[in-house]
This record gives sequence, C-alpha cells and structure tokens, in this order.
Amino acid sequence: MTNGESSKNGSGGGWLAEIAGDILSGVVVGSSHSRWFVKNWCETNLIRPAMRLAGLGGEEGGDADGGDDKPGLKVIGVGYGRTGTYSLTLALDQLGFPCLHTQHLYESPEIFNMWARNVFTPSLEAGEALMGEPDFELIASRGWRATTDLPMALYYEQVLEQYPDCKFVLTTRENSDVWFRSWDMLTKTITQPTSHFLWMSHVQNLDKYFRWLFTFVNKDTKYFEAPYPLPDQIKENAVASYEEHNRRVREVIPEGQLLEYNVKQGWEPLCDFLEIEDCPTTPFPKTNSARSVQIQAVAAMVIPLTIVLFILFYLFSSAFQRTTGQTVLQWAGERRRRILNSLAKKEVKRREQVELNRKGLKTE
Repeated sequence: MTNGESSKNGSGGGWLAEIAGDILSGVVVGSSHSRWFVKNWCETNLIRPAMRLAGLGGEEGGDADGGDDKPGLKVIGVGYGRTGTYSLTLALDQLGFPCLHTQHLYESPEIFNMWARNVFTPSLEAGEALMGEPDFELIASRGWRATTDLPMALYYEQVLEQYPDCKFVLTTRENSDVWFRSWDMLTKTITQPTSHFLWMSHVQNLDKYFRWLFTFVNKDTKYFEAPYPLPDQIKENAVASYEEHNRRVREVIPEGQLLEYNVKQGWEPLCDFLEIEDCPTTPFPKTNSARSVQIQAVAAMVIPLTIVLFILFYLFSSAFQRTTGQTVLQWAGERRRRILNSLAKKEVKRREQVELNRKGLKTE
C-alpha cells in the first residue's frame, strides 16, 4: 500500500469515527435533555404538589451543594454560541473549573427559573430584549466556577465589576460567515422540538429564552410574538451583533484577563492563560458539531414521543383486555387467522369455479 493510499484510508477511518461520535453524542445529549424535561415536569407538577399536600415540604431545592466555600466565578466564556463553547466547557471542567453551559440550564431549574424571572419574562412583557439583573451569586453558590455560551457571555462587564479577578475567554470562528452558517443551522434545529412541548413549564422557559435571544442577536422584536416555526435569522443583523460583541469584549476586558481563542488551538493556550501547570495530554474535547446538534434535536423529540406512545399503548391494551378478555396481540392474531381462512376459502371456491368452467368447455 502506498503512503497516499494509507493516508486516504486513515482519513476515511477518521471520517467514519467522527460521524459515529457525532451520532453517539447527539443521541446521548438529546436523550439527556428529554430525561431532564420529563423529570423536571414530574417534580414540578406531580411530586412537589403531592409532598406539599402531605405536609412534607416539596419546595424547590438547589441544583448543587456549593458548601461554605464560595470563591465566586473564575472563568467566563464570552464567545457567542457556535464558537466552540461546549468544547470549552468540557475543557474547563477537566481543568478543575466546573462550568455552566446553556445546555446545563435544563438540569438546573433554580438557575433557569432565575434567568426567566429576572431577564426573559420582563423582556417579553416590555417588548424589548432587556439585560435585566441576573443573580451571579446564585450561579456561584451552586458550585459553578465558570460559565460559557449565551446568555452569560453577554454579561462580561457586570461580571468584571462583581469579580474583578475573573478571566475571560473569547471563543471565535474563522470568520463571521462561518459563524453565521453554524448559528443559523443551530437556531433552526433547536427550536423544532420546543413547539411540541410548550405545555411543560420548563419548555416554556426555553421558549422565552429563544425569543429573548433571537431578539437580542437579530435586533428585531418580531421574534417575541411570532408563532412557531420562529422566523429565520437576519444575517446582516446577526453578523453585526456578533462582530460588535467581539469588538466590545476586546475593548472592555483588560488585556491580561482576556484570551481570544479558537478551540482548534488545543490545550496549550488555554492552560497557559489559566496558569495550569499540568496541561492534559489527552485530545482536546471536540463536541456539539452541526451534525451532532441536529441529532440531538431529533433524539429530544423521538425519545419522549416513544415513551408517550408506549404509555398510551399500555393504557389502551389494559383497557382492551378488561373489555374483551383478550390481549391486543391475541385479538390481532385471531383476526389474522380469520382473514387468512376467509381468503383461503375464497381461493378454493375460485379454483373450483375455474375447474367447472374448464370441464364445461370440454363438454361443449
């Protein structure tokens, strides 16, 4: 085998491995979202009300135990979504900075409710994307030492004022067009499952977040009132928002506290910036690709739908058995036998008729 053939086969294997990794990641993350939505809905609408009725409390608890040690936020990822924010999240986790990404909000109802209460709901009521006053101490008190992705990426000035020693990582893409293509794909994908589950309180918060976020990024209030599917992103406005945000971050954050970073650069720049002596030798995390995000959206819809259909079928089959004395499968099997017997009898009669017709022709 030539070197060229070897390289080609190797790249093919890498391509297949990447696809397999995206599929696995998409299914795992998507199913995780579904599990948390169902879990949170059950806790909010079934378990806690039942506990309150029984006099057992049932109030909403915290997301994590921050203990007595509350050093505050140490690292803030200030890049827009689709700039490698989730890969950065996994890297910061590995470096010892528990990191809150927007995807974790599904698993942190107290923090998600804070964002809805302090920012998203007032914005919808006012008809404009307000910044509000998010509670950074709440986030820090739940054990998080870092955050990435929107909305937290927008609050670098407030965080710098409250935590003057905090460090900031501005993740970027190769250029604005590359960013917008990825951003546009994401916004179309992540909003698809939302419209089907708006009866769940936690999905309602997600709906408010999407409307607030798209209004902020696109500088257009039509997203507040528009039905699903939400309007497409406005490229000119979104790109201008992305570029202005990055420019403003570079202007506001002191030079020694800001790292402008592309996750393709790997561990070294990040470790140097955060003064990590034992930099990992494992591959830098690579996740949340466009393909993976699309699979997440499908998994987030298909898995709960499958569960709902299974529950409905179980209830129907139980009622059917009590009514008819047969299981659905027994009834279906009996119907199948009857149909087959009927078809067989018709076939016998047809053949007999054909034979009679043949004999009649011979007699003539």
